[in-house]
Amino acid sequence: MPVLEPCLASKFDLKDRKILLVDDDRLNLRILAGILKPEGVIMVEAASGEAALEQYARFQPDLVLLDVVMPGINGFEACRQLRQIYGEGCAPVIFITAKHESDDIIEGLEAGGVDYVSKPFRAKEALARIRIHLQNRVLNEEQARLVEQLNHASAAKNRLLGMAAHDLRNPLASIRALAEFLMDGTVGPLATEQLDLVTTIHEASQSMLTLVNELLDVSVIESGQLKIYLKPVLLSELVVKSVTVANMNAEKKGTTLRFTDGTAGEHLLLDAEKIKQVVDNLLSNAVKFSPPGALIQVSSKISDGRVAVWVRDQGPGIPDADRGKLFKDFGQTSVKPTGGEKSTGLGLAICKKLIEAHQGTICADNEPDGGCTFKITLPLKR
Repeated sequence: MPVLEPCLASKFDLKDRKILLVDDDRLNLRILAGILKPEGVIMVEAASGEAALEQYARFQPDLVLLDVVMPGINGFEACRQLRQIYGEGCAPVIFITAKHESDDIIEGLEAGGVDYVSKPFRAKEALARIRIHLQNRVLNEEQARLVEQLNHASAAKNRLLGMAAHDLRNPLASIRALAEFLMDGTVGPLATEQLDLVTTIHEASQSMLTLVNELLDVSVIESGQLKIYLKPVLLSELVVKSVTVANMNAEKKGTTLRFTDGTAGEHLLLDAEKIKQVVDNLLSNAVKFSPPGALIQVSSKISDGRVAVWVRDQGPGIPDADRGKLFKDFGQTSVKPTGGEKSTGLGLAICKKLIEAHQGTICADNEPDGGCTFKITLPLKR
């Protein structure tokens, strides 16, 4: 039984609350009505479990006071049927009983009841129990309304975010492309100062485009529209392509990525685009947080019905105080990129959601001799 808080419960007004009274003993019904009438409660009575089911459908009460021993179906069975019909929206059921055995109490709770009121009735105790359960119902209903409002607000936010990101992506891509034309000398040579300015424009547009793409990913994921398309993929080939591109980008830091394949050329059922996005992000982070001239080790392996990919960097690792931020939206740690690279704090959060959509896991562990290893594991599907 719940712990009653008389001060809290006594503040809750019972006026106009609807209570269904179910008992085959007319005296008990009169006593309960006498207790509840001064509180302004609206009451409907029933003399059997079958009648209770009929009255509930018409009356839609806020709470049910239900006798256990009655002709026909007993109170426990009536409660089970109410729960089966109305589910989570069913009004709380308080049993009326003279039984005090623990087995009877357990059976009543298992049937879906929330409490007991003992015969003979003690008016103050009965009112306190009724108040607290009605108050809980009102609070639960209010919570459900707030959750629904938050869901609507979140959906609207995701739609707005998706539209804004989509509309921004094309002009940003155009700015980046035009900056590349100027940097390449396609439209003629540039003076040193002009080239510096164009390079700055290119880097800024690239950072903005990355952020826009990540915001678009987040809006798709949070709106529940993320779809995973599984096809046979040669994982080693996917990782090799990502490592090759990452090595090209890492050249300016003198950093090298080395891949050791342990998948034996297996074709696995994956969404290649989504998994490549995860691998690309992990490799980019490894380069970003490792010192110039570092060796980043990438490896893969199949064992125990799962496939795993590791990316080990030579960075400072993840501070213990920052671990809770690692896979959260905009969760940036105190560790700074070694080459001044930009970070949005969205990449790892997106990776986690993409891997979980594959029923996989992603984690990060600091190595004893320095560096950090990110590991993704996926169920082995061939």
